[in-house]
Order: sequence, then C-alpha cells, then structure tokens
Amino acid sequence: MQGTTPRYGFGKTVDQPFEQAVARVRDALAAEGFGVLTEIDVRATLRKKLDVEFRPYVILGACNPPLAFKALDTDLDIGLLLPCNVIVYADDEDGRSVVGVLDPEAALSLSDQPALRPLASEVKARLERVLARLA
Repeated sequence: MQGTTPRYGFGKTVDQPFEQAVARVRDALAAEGFGVLTEIDVRATLRKKLDVEFRPYVILGACNPPLAFKALDTDLDIGLLLPCNVIVYADDEDGRSVVGVLDPEAALSLSDQPALRPLASEVKARLERVLARLA
C-alpha cells in the first residue's frame, strides 16, 4: 500500500495491471470462501458525481457467509462492520496495482464481544492467504 500501511488494514503491491489484479483478487477471495456482494467503481463514481478524473480504483465488499453468520449470531449489530472491504487500485507505476484489506481484527475490536476475537483471527488468516495467492 502506498506510503505506510495503516493500522486498520494490510496489503501489497502486485506486478499486475489493474483489471488483471481485480480478477485475481476475485479468484483468490473465492478460493477462501468469499463472494463479492458489492463493487464500487470509485473512478466512475467520482467522474459522474464530481466530474474529476481519478486512477482506476475499486472497493469490493467481500463476504464469507458461514463466518458472517457466526459474527451476526454473536452480535446482531456487527453488520455495521460487514462486509470485509478489499480495495484494488492502479499504482503510480504502470503495470502495477495495490491491493488492500480492512483488518478484521481491528474492525471487530470495535465490538465488546470477546467471542468475536477468534472469528476475527480466522477471517484475517483467510484474507492474508488471499494476498499470498496474488504473488
């Protein structure tokens, strides 16, 4: 990720153009049991709403249904923190892209439910494997 990695997320830069990186992220998410529920094309939205140009940038809302069910069964309001956000954007260097993931341990720590901690760790491990698959 550009500059320093934020405390609320983790990621990596990959040697793939944007469109290819997005496709590979989708495949890697699927391999870990995640589906993409939402996709926000930030570039198109900014062009339409503000008439500005921005780099290719997408926000994917990823969900692993069994893990989401466990979280919701523990804390109904945890839906405020779902789904898992994954970003992909074109790097400043041609042919490279940045992939970032919201850290589920950081996000779910906002809940006062200790039962969510192991679940957050499991989700984080899966998302780390998603990033590893992109190498």
